[in-house]
Amino acid sequence: MVRVNDNFQKLPGSYLFSTIAKKVNEYQQANPEKGLIRLGIGDVTQPLAPAIIEALHKAVDEMADAKTFHGYAPDLGYEFLRNAIAKNDYADRGCDITADEIFVSDGAKCDSSNIQELFSADCKIAVCDPVYPVYVDSNVMAGRTGTYDQTTEMWSDIVYMPCTMENGFVPEFPKETPDLIYLCLPNNPTGTTVTKSQLQEWVDYANQSGAVIIYDGAYEAYITEKDVAHSIYECEGAKTCAMEIKSFSKNAGFTGVRLGYTVVPKELKRQDVSLHSMWARRHGTKFNGAPYIIQRAGEAVYSEAGKAQLKEQVAYYMKNASVIKTGLLEAGYTVFGGVNAPYIWLKTPKNMTSWEFFDYLLENANVVGTPGSGFGPSGEGYFRLTAFGSYENTVAALERIKKL
Repeated sequence: MVRVNDNFQKLPGSYLFSTIAKKVNEYQQANPEKGLIRLGIGDVTQPLAPAIIEALHKAVDEMADAKTFHGYAPDLGYEFLRNAIAKNDYADRGCDITADEIFVSDGAKCDSSNIQELFSADCKIAVCDPVYPVYVDSNVMAGRTGTYDQTTEMWSDIVYMPCTMENGFVPEFPKETPDLIYLCLPNNPTGTTVTKSQLQEWVDYANQSGAVIIYDGAYEAYITEKDVAHSIYECEGAKTCAMEIKSFSKNAGFTGVRLGYTVVPKELKRQDVSLHSMWARRHGTKFNGAPYIIQRAGEAVYSEAGKAQLKEQVAYYMKNASVIKTGLLEAGYTVFGGVNAPYIWLKTPKNMTSWEFFDYLLENANVVGTPGSGFGPSGEGYFRLTAFGSYENTVAALERIKKL
């Protein structure tokens, strides 16, 4: 008899953003005259930069000629892209990461969920709370999280690191030593981050305890403060304890194009086994490579024109973040984030639960956001708004919220 993976049955409800989409669609169908403004999902709205479009067109033309046609991509990704990443994202920042330690993929979401396959099912994971749901859900599917308590909304075998207003949304070292530590900095959903010296402490902790840090740096392009690391490899000793996941979705608008990469240093070993070699084996077996056309577009991100154009695009979204943060503060809300990340994290008013505030905002302001509880139990009582909308819609949304 065929048996299914029972771990899937342990997952409570649907994926967070699927639930939101269902609720919003139901409301829109019942109220077709209402003009909704969506500041929920972290999806970009500005078109691809001209330098990227030019690279895409050129690559498409190459695929139309037998002399320049490309089939399967190399396992790790094309050298032209990996070399560009190694130089711009690492060497230029003083980080000793080589091109053959970079694995090109179709996005950070896939990598952040697949990376756990390298580790045994009895490994103990630690996550910031609140946190990007994929880290937890992918480990649930792998059978690593124990049982779920509906009352506390916590898993028995996960080490939670609460990030709340009381500790400045900065995770503290867990009392129980984990094997795997997920860090997303700047953080999704809170929009907050840590200083370089604080990040160095995490690297030292991992090296001393033997833990491995899975570092999600998807939002590093939005960092504005000087004392915040753009890569964990800016910290001494990170190459022996950390793997880093990056995305082209937020810095270059590739949410609908799909491109990302993961760095696994050759020095990173556990049980005298190279995690670099393991990830290379997994990558080569289960992934056929991001398309040549898309990787050429990724290369254009690092061109002089691409850098300048994307700097303007990031500034556009951060202007939206400033509008949201300023507007909410003026309306009397308690607000965080919006300085080093395109997310605003606010405390729900009048002791509303995060889902109550979701419904209140949807029905009374016709604005869509994201309930904090969807990111973990410590997210209850908070709410996330994204700065990835258009400037006009962002301004309009804040005007509506101020009138509540």
